[in-house]
Amino acid sequence: MMLKAELRKKYTQKRKALSDDEAFLLSQKIFENFIQYFNPKEGDKVHIFIPISARKEIDTQIFIQYFLAQNIRVYVPKIVADQLINIEIFKDTVFETNSWGISEPVSNEDSVENYFHYVITPLLYCDRKGNRVGYGKGFYDGLFQSISPETKKIGVNYFDPDEYVDDVWENDIPLDYLVTPAEVLSFLSGLE
Repeated sequence: MMLKAELRKKYTQKRKALSDDEAFLLSQKIFENFIQYFNPKEGDKVHIFIPISARKEIDTQIFIQYFLAQNIRVYVPKIVADQLINIEIFKDTVFETNSWGISEPVSNEDSVENYFHYVITPLLYCDRKGNRVGYGKGFYDGLFQSISPETKKIGVNYFDPDEYVDDVWENDIPLDYLVTPAEVLSFLSGLE
């Protein structure tokens, strides 16, 4: 058992230790496992984060390019006035880099969509119960509270869930799945 702060520090260091090539190859495996397991279809709605390359996040551009090519609807998060909004993007969407170095759509038009087939979630760590350790801002817990309960909440991570998160709070919403380069874990206890 480890505290979120300890896990955040440990997995930030492990991620930094990856070479760019390693991170890309692991991202590719995560993408392949996601597609093979979930098999998203034309017209499905996917909410997915844009990676922060300076933090060596999973390269979700692989996912986004595939989704757009398959006519899968893509929504990305954007923080506007300390609120996370959901913006639908298209092949011709214009992006800019914000003050945190995150690429995001220029538009601030919230789609007000709350039904997604999948929400692919950034994280630093996820344990074998679906407890997610993010950057500590709580944006995704808020998003999870506002979306349809049928939405599959999916974390993506380079690393296997070896430790348990000790300090889980009652407002923390667990993930339904974790996709790693090696496997897809379900936390739904046979409720699929």
